[in-house]
Amino acid sequence: MIGRILLAAVAAGLIAGAFVSGAQMLKVVPLIYAAEAYEAPAATETQSHSHDAAPAETGHNHDAAAWAPEDGVERITYTTLTNIVLGAGFALLIAAGMTLRGRATDWRQGLIWGASGFLAFSLLPALGLPPELPGMAAADLTGRQVWWAMTVAASAGGLALIAFGSNWALRFLGAALLIIPHIVGAPHPNEFSAGGVPAELAAQFVATSLVTAGVFWLLLGALTGHFIGRGLQSE
Repeated sequence: MIGRILLAAVAAGLIAGAFVSGAQMLKVVPLIYAAEAYEAPAATETQSHSHDAAPAETGHNHDAAAWAPEDGVERITYTTLTNIVLGAGFALLIAAGMTLRGRATDWRQGLIWGASGFLAFSLLPALGLPPELPGMAAADLTGRQVWWAMTVAASAGGLALIAFGSNWALRFLGAALLIIPHIVGAPHPNEFSAGGVPAELAAQFVATSLVTAGVFWLLLGALTGHFIGRGLQSE
């Protein structure tokens, strides 16, 4: 039983991860490249001013720059591997939920679970922290990560209470959990600025990223439900 669930999750993650990687390369990555083109002149100008102001400090931070994969095959490979691993992990969560639910499973049920995953992990957190392009102003990374994690946990718990709550009090609590993170509010920078990135490009990136994430979650859920359903029928 456990082996079949693991196999179903890996298969679903592999297919969904590979598919969404292709979609990202076609629709999302070109927007990132475009934003990096706007970011590069600003970074060069900032570095030039920094050198003029403090020439004695130059050369100390070059080795501290964060590593990033090279454009082309290396970036595509790392992106695809990351999506496949994430897909398998999320598929395991979906499979565990379906199994604990204890009802007949197929791709239609998987679509519902996938849509719930999209709401909890992508859409609801994006209401406070939309996807950001390189070079855009952002609040402290730790604060954003903490808020995102809390929002995902509250959203997942709220959706579960709404769907599986045995009475209206639990469902009301679930609805409250969906709202509370947004009442608290996500951390944002003191000054809002796109850092030279056009607003149209930033808006297109948000929309494209969310659509891509939605397709990923729906496909992942449908595949997981299909594979688990077939596995249970064969036992």
